[in-house]
Order: sequence, then C-alpha cells, then structure tokens
Amino acid sequence: MAKKEIVTKEDLLNIIDLLESTKITYWIDGGWGVDLLFGKQTRNHRDIDINFDAKFTDELIEFLLNKGYKIDTDWLPVRMELYSEEYGYLDIHPFILNEDGTSKQADLEGGWYEFEKDYFGSVSFENRIIPCISLKGQFIFHSGYELREKDIHDIAILKSL
Repeated sequence: MAKKEIVTKEDLLNIIDLLESTKITYWIDGGWGVDLLFGKQTRNHRDIDINFDAKFTDELIEFLLNKGYKIDTDWLPVRMELYSEEYGYLDIHPFILNEDGTSKQADLEGGWYEFEKDYFGSVSFENRIIPCISLKGQFIFHSGYELREKDIHDIAILKSL
C-alpha cells in the first residue's frame, strides 16, 4: 500500500485534538503553520511540523506510537519524523523552553538554535485557537537554507500578511 503523502486539513485538526488531549505545550510550524496564519489552506502538505516542550519528548513519542505512528526518521534531539497510515507524516521538533519565554533547539552539529519569545503564539482557525509559530518566527524559520518551491510559496504567503 502506498504511503499517505498529503496531510489534509481534517488530518491537521485531528492531530491538534490528539495533542490537546496530552496537555503538552506545542506549536504548529512549517507549511501548515503558514496556512494557519493565512486562515486557509494554500497548498498541499506532506506533513505537519510540531514544535513542542522537550521535557515531554519520551511521553509524546510513546503517545504517538500508541496511536499507530511508526518512527520513520530519528534525528533526536533535533527532530523525529513519524508516519501513520491514518494521519500521514508528523515532523516533531523538541524545544527547550526557558522561563523567560525564549527557547532553544538542538542543531545537527551539536550546537543550538536560540529563539525569541515572540516566535511563539496562537491563531484563530476553524473557530478554534491553535498554538502556532508567529509571523516573525515563520520568516526566521524559512531562512538559512536553500529554499525549495514550497518554501518560496510559503514566504509569498507570509509577505501577504
């Protein structure tokens, strides 16, 4: 059977329901984060990027495995990609949250990315408040690497806001 290569809006909302049931602090990032800020889906998405409180890494992974996800790529402590036949791909990113609202994420070279507190917020989408990376954060997270076609699309959406 072919893998589910498109994560729909309904999949996103189902994943948000699952995350809300855990009480783990999280934010939607990536392409779906851009579309949340825009207020509607603007392109197809292969996955859902989720930034979350790193102190719950083991708990979140166990929860997702119990929901039928399988680990596809394990680059912890930087990120882990999981796959579910029902919901598609999740790309989870553990963030160490500081008391002052700033945070940091491990990078692949053993260092850290550091983030300002105003990179994290929430947005109203489909009559619910959803934690997501802010407009400012999205611009930062869409920089520092060679942009793909979908990144160029996302940046155009961000610039329209």
